[in-house]
Amino acid sequence: MKNHIKLALCQISSKRENKQANLETIEKLTTKAKQQEADIAIFPELALTGYVLHDQVYELAETIPGPTTEKVEALARKTGLHIIFGMPELSEKTQATIYNTAVMIGPQGLIGKYRKMYLPTHSVFEEKRYFRPGYQPAAFQTDLGNIGLTICYDVFFPEVFRLPRLLGAQLIVCISASPAVRRDYFEILTSARALENTTYLAYINLAGVQDGLQFWGGSRLIGPTGSVLAKAKYDEEDFLTCDVDFHDLRAAETFIPTLRDLRPELYEKLKELSEKI
Repeated sequence: MKNHIKLALCQISSKRENKQANLETIEKLTTKAKQQEADIAIFPELALTGYVLHDQVYELAETIPGPTTEKVEALARKTGLHIIFGMPELSEKTQATIYNTAVMIGPQGLIGKYRKMYLPTHSVFEEKRYFRPGYQPAAFQTDLGNIGLTICYDVFFPEVFRLPRLLGAQLIVCISASPAVRRDYFEILTSARALENTTYLAYINLAGVQDGLQFWGGSRLIGPTGSVLAKAKYDEEDFLTCDVDFHDLRAAETFIPTLRDLRPELYEKLKELSEKI
């Protein structure tokens, strides 16, 4: 495990329903990340297909492992990088059950996946119409450290980030497809999730316009005390690298001992009360 790693935040504008074009973009930017000596290239939510898919999601979803993950595995072997990206995942057990999934692949192959737990279905969002929610948090021990995965609307629910932190995550990655009207919320909440867990948080958002929906970009790296350490441009595609130093976690945990001060008995009360809403 490394104490210092370099991230490449790949803020792209995915082409709707065009997996081939998006895979070419993933290859191009992963190669660029390699040239800039990054350890991991991270792409947004549903980067493989675009976010606004409607019923076409049934034609575009794939199993994991599957054709796309095999291609990205070959890219990871070629470059020696870890790669995280979002895609619609087709269940291996049914023909039309789909998940909104984040995938992590390393030079040795598929590391793991995370299925989005919270699916927004209000205003312009209709995810519950198409996707089944995930049920398991995700944190994976890799050669780069322990990395957790989350997706977009999950950021509104602190427990989704607390769980991978308690599983050992030193860096939590949140891939996203957040439209511009939600920008203020995400800027506040991503810093809060990093601070309350004293962990690094990498947030990678889509940019551009899909079917009239504008995505605000603004991808960023947030340190374990909630400070924004690096930030991409708003509203347009961008690429930046940024450094993570896991030595900083000990100082943050000492100065802000939220993990030490957790009260497990309160979670039972939370469960009891949430069942009565």
